[in-house]
Amino acid sequence: MVEKKVCITNEIGLHARAASKFLNEAVKYNSNIEFIKDNKTYSAKSIISILSLSAHKGCELILRCDGEDEQSALEKLSELIENGLDY
Repeated sequence: MVEKKVCITNEIGLHARAASKFLNEAVKYNSNIEFIKDNKTYSAKSIISILSLSAHKGCELILRCDGEDEQSALEKLSELIENGLDY
């Protein structure tokens, strides 16, 4: 299991389009991928779960990956978040 603290940099937060972009990348990995916010765990492979984070710009989350491709998933997905998830 690997994890990293990430900060939402997108101007309007983790809105529907950004969440969809993240989800489309997350489902490419076999690892279990989760966000942790305020000691609650949210599946990063569920659009409803991602949107329920209500993650605004500046919000800090923990991204946790656990599985056979956990390191590559963590690197790619944290980079995606840090780059703003913009289209």
